[in-house]
Amino acid sequence: MNDPGNQGLSMSENARVSGQLTPTPQTLELTLAEALAHYEADRLAEAQTRLRRVLAIDPEHTDAMHLLGLVANRQGQYETATELIMAAITRKPQALYYFNLGNVMQSNNRPAAAAECFRQAIAMQPDHVDAHNNLGNALRALKKHEAAMQSFCNAINLAPEHAQAYNNLANTLMELDELDAAIEAYRSAIALRPDFAEPHSNLLFALNYLASTTPQQYLDEALRFAAQIRTRAKPWKDWLVDDVPRTGRPLRVGIVSGDLKRHPVGYFIESVVAELDPTRIELIAYPTRTLEDDLTARIKPCFSAWTSIAGMSDEAAAQHIRNDRIDVLLDGAGHTIYNRLPLFAWKPAPVQVSWPGFFACTGLDTIDYVLGDRHVLPVEEESHFIEKPWRLPDSYLCFTPPQDDAQVSPLPMLTNDHVTFGYFGQLAKMTDQVVALWARLLHAVPNAKLFLKAEQLDTAHVRETTLRRFAAHRIDASRLILEGRSPRAEYLAAYNRVDIALSPFPYPGGTTTAEALWMGVPVLCRRGDRFLSHICESFLHSAGLDTWIATDDEDYLARAIAFAADRAGLAALRAGLREQVVASPLCDAPRFARNLEAALHDMWAQHVTAVQEVAE
Repeated sequence: MNDPGNQGLSMSENARVSGQLTPTPQTLELTLAEALAHYEADRLAEAQTRLRRVLAIDPEHTDAMHLLGLVANRQGQYETATELIMAAITRKPQALYYFNLGNVMQSNNRPAAAAECFRQAIAMQPDHVDAHNNLGNALRALKKHEAAMQSFCNAINLAPEHAQAYNNLANTLMELDELDAAIEAYRSAIALRPDFAEPHSNLLFALNYLASTTPQQYLDEALRFAAQIRTRAKPWKDWLVDDVPRTGRPLRVGIVSGDLKRHPVGYFIESVVAELDPTRIELIAYPTRTLEDDLTARIKPCFSAWTSIAGMSDEAAAQHIRNDRIDVLLDGAGHTIYNRLPLFAWKPAPVQVSWPGFFACTGLDTIDYVLGDRHVLPVEEESHFIEKPWRLPDSYLCFTPPQDDAQVSPLPMLTNDHVTFGYFGQLAKMTDQVVALWARLLHAVPNAKLFLKAEQLDTAHVRETTLRRFAAHRIDASRLILEGRSPRAEYLAAYNRVDIALSPFPYPGGTTTAEALWMGVPVLCRRGDRFLSHICESFLHSAGLDTWIATDDEDYLARAIAFAADRAGLAALRAGLREQVVASPLCDAPRFARNLEAALHDMWAQHVTAVQEVAE
């Protein structure tokens, strides 16, 4: 789900003129207008120079302080930005200043402070539509979903054409497991602003949860998204070259992602980037947001450069990447949150690849390849993509075992005297068909319990809805264990209360599958019909658990019942599963790194050959 964040930082409209500086009030305003024009064009150094001129003449000029704070914010200097805008507020409080101070706080991952700033802006200007919208974003970050929805509705009531408020409302509905309502809101945003990329991207992500979405319907929607993106992009047809022949240096590989941190993308690249041969691959990171954590700190040394593009326009980011002479550019997000797919439409690198953060067609013909394996990318499903399929010999992902000291316990059913099935993923994946099948399983296995653990279950509304969904199939609440979010170590330890993990469909468990296996818990999945629905299959094949892949609903039910009845077999499997998984291709980072290096170099070689053929 892609989140556009706050409505854009803004500046007073009374300064949109130009002129030369003389020490008069009129010329100060003219210089301020020049600074604003530079700021809006991403020429931050020029904007900064002019603003300092204004403040040198008039140190109390609040609009100059305010705009200089916005420049600092875009440069990631949040403390400086806060001090400057606070100084302007102290001298001349106004809604605009509070609004943009809230945006700075939101950028600095301080949603509580941001919410208070937006409330101050609304108190001073009750019809400040964007303040209502951004208050909703702050409240959503604080997990106050009902209040967030009210703020978005307030924005829509004030401005029924506010596409961004509809998009943010839909994001909140997704987090409340209200999929149908979210999709309707995304479509409303798209109808209001067909050129607005975020809701269209979010819709494409949401459609993956619907069992009724066919691969062709998804592809058609992805192509509609791409058609809009192309209208604003001017793809390069040639690229900058170095003096050093490309065969005499490492391949320069960039990755664009907002998830180079504790996130599934981070978990699947951490061990790999540490194993890549720097004489063959030189990594350059382009994070799409500034949020970092301990995983970020661990992988940063593996990159030769780390440039945030969070504050850059798509064109500016693409130009920067092109200037960096990137050979192969990886899109690590697809249609997920914090993606920057539109910059790929500019074609800043000669070879562009979708990996590792997505599982369907991006829609962009400027992305050359989708990287997968034979399980997620079978030949008969190549038509689902406009990107060319490229298959790694083993799994297309490599899981980094957690550093958390979570030990594998003995099989819990040996002491509980009942089997506990578990699912620890997004509730939106738990479709009505899945609920019906899992209910049948609970009816078929006496005293069995189903342990559901998801962030959404911290919300009372979602808990009640989940209980009602199972009650409709005559499953009493006593058969369900519902838990919300936990710190990662506690989350992993919770698998010690699960005997068998259940993967939903058509959107299976990905990271949760790898984590369950690492915690000694086998995962049952159902064979799918597209890249996304094959992910769990790929992991199980790599881990040597082919017998845990069912062909259809009835086979899924039969296997679950049979596995649950085999206590001795489950206990033996659990005792050695972590060692089996760690030794498998799913966790073999050196092996995966060699395969990835070969794939990227082969892609580059094909590009060179194509260029030479055109030249001849």
